[in-house]
Amino acid sequence: MAAIDPVTLDLVDFLNASPTAFHAVDEAKRRLKEAGFVQISEREQWEIEEGGKYFFTRNHSTIIAFAIGKKYVAGNGFSIVGAHTDSPCLKVKPVSKVTKGGYLQVGVQTYGGGLWHTWFDRDLTVAGRVIVKESKGGNVSYSHRLVRVNEPIMRIPTLAIHLDRNVNTDGFKFNAQGHLAPMLATSVKAEIQKLAEESDPTESKDKKNTDKKKHHSLLLQRIANEASCEPEEICDFELQLCDTQPSIVAGAMKEFIFSGRLDNLCMSFCSLKALIDSTSVEGSLDDEPSVRMVALFDHEEVGSDSAQGAGSPVMIDALSRITHFFSASSTKVLEKAIQRSFLVSADMAHALHPNYMDKHEDNHQPKMHGGLVIKHNANQRYATNAVTSFIFREIAEKHQLPVQDFVVRNDMACGSTIGPILASGIGIRTVDVGAPQLSMHSIRETCAVDDVKYSYEHFKAFYNEFSVLDAKIKVDL
Repeated sequence: MAAIDPVTLDLVDFLNASPTAFHAVDEAKRRLKEAGFVQISEREQWEIEEGGKYFFTRNHSTIIAFAIGKKYVAGNGFSIVGAHTDSPCLKVKPVSKVTKGGYLQVGVQTYGGGLWHTWFDRDLTVAGRVIVKESKGGNVSYSHRLVRVNEPIMRIPTLAIHLDRNVNTDGFKFNAQGHLAPMLATSVKAEIQKLAEESDPTESKDKKNTDKKKHHSLLLQRIANEASCEPEEICDFELQLCDTQPSIVAGAMKEFIFSGRLDNLCMSFCSLKALIDSTSVEGSLDDEPSVRMVALFDHEEVGSDSAQGAGSPVMIDALSRITHFFSASSTKVLEKAIQRSFLVSADMAHALHPNYMDKHEDNHQPKMHGGLVIKHNANQRYATNAVTSFIFREIAEKHQLPVQDFVVRNDMACGSTIGPILASGIGIRTVDVGAPQLSMHSIRETCAVDDVKYSYEHFKAFYNEFSVLDAKIKVDL
């Protein structure tokens, strides 16, 4: 059996470090800093230069990184790969305290279009970010901290078949409001713990009263432990439920990755690594006339309409600030730059399912190990056209990388992604692509290790070669 490719192992590490969009951005930041990228802030004046490598975050759930070619001048184009950091999940409600039937439960709300039945009978935990009040020398400040409880503390149990005799004939049916609340503890055990804390003279009054807040004191204490603070110092949080089972390379031939959040952390990782590696070799930017960029957005799974989604001005803001930093002219250099730019919108694709082959159009059946899938839709649910498809395919052919095509059946609705949003909002040429996977939006998804390597190599080749190829293409003349 062949050794597992290092890119695949690196993806597994990225997945295991990224239970939420906040953690994914944090891991991306760590990798970018190690590669020599400098963090800048949208709140400050930028000081950037040709040959420099930079990144910034918005809401700590969206991140944009870019490397400026040494031959860049204002008005030149941007070579961009875009993906998203979020995945369908169950998010903790603002008031999550539920006590019912002798159990402490946690109120959750559904985020995105998840396959929610797959969340039942899983060993669950919580992760996300908290806002913590800090007092020092009479001064008060508020910090953002990432948290993750590393052991299973919750579970959503299914109803026994003896109490649901028709489940195998009528199908597993549940109500998202009434049946998705996970168990945290039994009331009896929680009360014993509470009495023990109240009898402890070292416990503060505020800490003893945390159970009167909007969340179970037991949950708040676990979160506080991870945030290295006291429960009463937690001002607010954004938490989501997560599976505790780690991402792994699996299958009899070690050809698959079993993991949550492959949609779309797989594409986020491949694009990020491609940018880093395409700019890490000495001299890699010497002859580059463009700006190489990766943009990883939050909130794609719910439509991208947020301050940090692809529907926000975050990308056009970045393009504008970079372009105008190098331009002393009042002419419309940004508009010229956009028309010289190209976006690869990278979001996972649907592989052919052996048990449901009729769900794919006969001539468009993406397969595992078949390389990136170019997505087409005549009704513009994907932004691919003949020119953008050709560019992406030409790069693949030069490097002997496989590519596939996908069109949804005429009798099925077509999904969409950030590609059409950015193409219509900015006016940038766009191709929609993605690696094939199974079980999209399940708590555990599957993709092929070969496609991870193909995706990374394809994105890296795009960064290295788009500027030269684009100079040979004549369309609007």
